[in-house]
Amino acid sequence: MPPEALSRRSFTRLFAVSLALPVLGNKAFADTSKSAVSFAPKALADGEQKLRDFAAQYQTRVYEIVPNKVYQAVGYGHSNATFIIGEQSVILVDTLDSDVRGETLKKLIAEHTDKPVKTIIYTHGHPDHRGGAGVFADTQPEVIAFAPVKPSLPRMNQLKDVFEQRGIKQMGYELSDEEALSQGYGIREGVALNRAKRAFLAPTTLYKNETNIARNIDGVKIELIAARGEADDMIYVWLPDYQAVCCGDNYSGCWPNTSPLRGGQSRDLDTWIASLDKLIALNANALLLGHTRPVIGRTKIKAELTNFRNALDYVFTETLNCINQGMSMDQAAETVRLPEKYAKLPYLGEYYGSVDWTVRGIYSLYVGWFDGNPTHIHPLPAKEKADKTIAMMGGEKAVLAAARDALNRQDPQWAAELADIVLASDGGNHAAKQHKAQALLLLARGETSANSRHYYVAGAKELIAK
Repeated sequence: MPPEALSRRSFTRLFAVSLALPVLGNKAFADTSKSAVSFAPKALADGEQKLRDFAAQYQTRVYEIVPNKVYQAVGYGHSNATFIIGEQSVILVDTLDSDVRGETLKKLIAEHTDKPVKTIIYTHGHPDHRGGAGVFADTQPEVIAFAPVKPSLPRMNQLKDVFEQRGIKQMGYELSDEEALSQGYGIREGVALNRAKRAFLAPTTLYKNETNIARNIDGVKIELIAARGEADDMIYVWLPDYQAVCCGDNYSGCWPNTSPLRGGQSRDLDTWIASLDKLIALNANALLLGHTRPVIGRTKIKAELTNFRNALDYVFTETLNCINQGMSMDQAAETVRLPEKYAKLPYLGEYYGSVDWTVRGIYSLYVGWFDGNPTHIHPLPAKEKADKTIAMMGGEKAVLAAARDALNRQDPQWAAELADIVLASDGGNHAAKQHKAQALLLLARGETSANSRHYYVAGAKELIAK
């Protein structure tokens, strides 16, 4: 049997038993020198169940926002799409994530009108919102977008390989449906399922310096409002006659991914909060999100947006306070927590981003890598530090035994960190890889964030495959 097949079989066994954990209950870990099988306590599976419950809202449905005029398609792609029926044509806001999903959207529109799509508006440039646009090329639509206010950092293209690798792990593109569960605030992208491809259409109308554009498109009054936040080119599409607004990804019904695991610049929260103030000021009666379900009713919309805005501001302000007090990044991430009045709200759950990632992103953005501890100015090389640590702990076998004990005591984070010490000294250590893979799968079970779950499971698969 080829080694890669053995690796796949080992991981399949490891993951399959992990999935059965709520039934098996609280059993001790097997000695990984003999077996790759692991078991988890029920508490660690609670995060996974919460993510399943959150994902259950992605039921396919076309919401009629304004009868015979404004509709939103939810659950047909990773993102949502809104279509507005004008006098002679259809105006489409975002296009789902891929060609196959775009074809589905085209059929949905045809069920409500026989008018052609002549206008496409992108709320922002993320591919999951533009990937179905090519399906509508036959009607030669005007494609409207705003340009990013700030250009990308120079030489970002030099990092394309690592961004791709880390993006694949974050989004779970190489995981099965069983392993991934969801993509956080939407069903898995068509490209993740190897059933579709991106079909982009480039903008034909690109606004570069404008902050507010008022247009009448086929009898429909539309205001395009620059709203930097989750993306630098984000806009709101405001329909004043219908009191409805498409808000893109500036609000998605859960905690945002302000500092992605895949890397990149952390979001500017001060600007994002200012954009949320613009959104609240519209006093809309229908809030059409780029992901998850629309929010209907002025009172409900104002409450959700205000709580989201204030929660972001709280984390931002408290993180800056921690930095000003001289805390390290780790100390700030441990200190800043959402107050209960926010943490208990279902639409602020950490199903996509995480509060501590937000804290770390703010810290890095404002003060860089150095935490103020002079010991960290020129630290020991990783291998030298690991070798000395292992010797101090009584040798490699003692560290591995401690890792096994941590797994038995249901402490997967400590087990993973102990395994990392051994791997920093001996990158090929099989037992350390097995221990770390077990720990990562257990950590995945406890995560509500789909992104971190994906990264944990992808990391475990990578260890087993080596």
